[in-house]
This record gives sequence, C-alpha cells and structure tokens, in this order.
Amino acid sequence: MKHVPLKTIKLKNHPELNERWLQDIIADDPSIIGIGDVILKDKERIHHHAGRLDLLLQDADGIDRYEVEIQLGATDESHIIRSIEYWDIERKRYPQYNHTAVIIAEDITSRFLNVISLFNGSIPLMAIQVSAIQTAEGVGLHFTKVLDVQQLGLVDEDEEVAEITDRDYWLKRGTPKTVEMADKILSNIIEFDPDAEFNYNKFYIGLKFNGRSKNYSIFRPKKNFLGVAIKLPQTEENDEIINQAEITTLDYDNARGNYRLKINERELDKKLETIKQLIFNAKEKFG
Repeated sequence: MKHVPLKTIKLKNHPELNERWLQDIIADDPSIIGIGDVILKDKERIHHHAGRLDLLLQDADGIDRYEVEIQLGATDESHIIRSIEYWDIERKRYPQYNHTAVIIAEDITSRFLNVISLFNGSIPLMAIQVSAIQTAEGVGLHFTKVLDVQQLGLVDEDEEVAEITDRDYWLKRGTPKTVEMADKILSNIIEFDPDAEFNYNKFYIGLKFNGRSKNYSIFRPKKNFLGVAIKLPQTEENDEIINQAEITTLDYDNARGNYRLKINERELDKKLETIKQLIFNAKEKFG
C-alpha cells in the first residue's frame, strides 16, 4: 500500500477559509469533534454584555451541554476567559444541565494547556485541537482531544420549551427498526391509555394526550437500541422487577426521577410485558 503524505494547512492564514467556515462545518455535523452523540442547540448565541457564544451543543440524550468557543491559530488569554465566561453564564441560566466549556483551536500550546489544566476539576473544561488537511477533493478536518474533563453527574431532558421535530427526524437519528420498537411499546400503552400519541421532540419522543404533554415515559431511538425512560421512584421493588426481567439499565436519573432502560431488538418481545407494567405504574402515579 502506497503511503500518501498529507498536507496540513493553517486556517488562520487561509485566504478563503475562516472561523465562520469552521463554525458552520461543526454546526452541520457536531459529532465530528469527537465528544459523542451531540446535537446543535444554538449558534452565535447572544450573551448580553459578553458577546456571542460560537456554538451551544447538547448531548442527544439531553444530559449534558457544551459551550464551544472556536479560535483559529493558537489559544490565547482572551479565548480562555471568553470560554469560561460563556460557560458560567449558561450554567447559571440553566442549572438543570451539566455544562462543559470546550475550546477548539488549531494550536493548543503547552503553556496554555498548563493554564487550562489548573481549572480542570473545578471548571469542567475540554480542549480540542483541529487540523485542516488539504486533499484533492477539498479540505478535511481532524479533531484531537488534548484535554478531557472528568465526567460529572447526570441531568436529563428538556428545557422550558421542547423543539418540535417529526417522525422522519427520528428515523434518521435512530433507525426504522428502533423507531418501530417505540411504536410497539406505544401500541401497548394505548391499551391502558387510549388517547396516547407520540410527541416528537429534538432530544426525545415524548407522549401527548389531546395535544398536552404527559411524559411519564419517553423514548430515544438509537442506531443499535431503544432508550426508554420511565418516571418511577427508585425503590427496591422496582429494582427487583427490572432485575428479574434482566433489562439493561443506565444510571438512575435522580434529577428527573426516571429509570433509564436500554432495549435491543432481540429482547423487546421477551421483556415487553415488564416494560408495559412499569409504564402503567408510572401512568398511575404521574399520568
């Protein structure tokens, strides 16, 4: 196999490609920066008396938010200060989320990496270095996480107003199979709650009844499984029901009071009765 040398270019000095170009590329596909399954929440977000936040990203499960600042060339003092300032504004405004400041730059120098490291732990801060590579077809981007942040607790789902989407959106976010799994559970919910419908939002599929949201259970179709959150208190009895059915769970969401189940296609039919019973119990308690 022939080795092909890669030509790295500096965006800071490029006559056509600039910071806005890089921002738009990331906004179109935030997953390219390598921090997980994230969705664009806002771009050029105005902070009065503090400027504009380049990008606000949110975990696809609605658990974490990332305040992203982009800089061409090397990091500098103002870049770090802005990143921390935007992070502080957002965490105070929306304390129900976990917030992480993210710095993306072409050159994260050892000096500033040392400075940033001093904050890591007290201020959740992540540093990502971006390289632009010239190819025959165009310019490719490579992102390297050079400083990670210690993961904190979990917070879940939506803000005051959920951003409405549709079924097609979730067919792309997940797969037709995982969306069909959610359909099958809904058909069972309708047996005890006949007016139930899906309410498609950007970060989850909720439930609505005669146009009103009643999210005693919500669904997140993924590529390889269906996430199901059920609003029930964490008790030994509920734990035992889930354990007896051998259902895979994620960490219990204390902020929202949800059990978080992870269901794959092979096991849905076998475990459907247990899932139905848990959702019925949630409906009786919170519906």
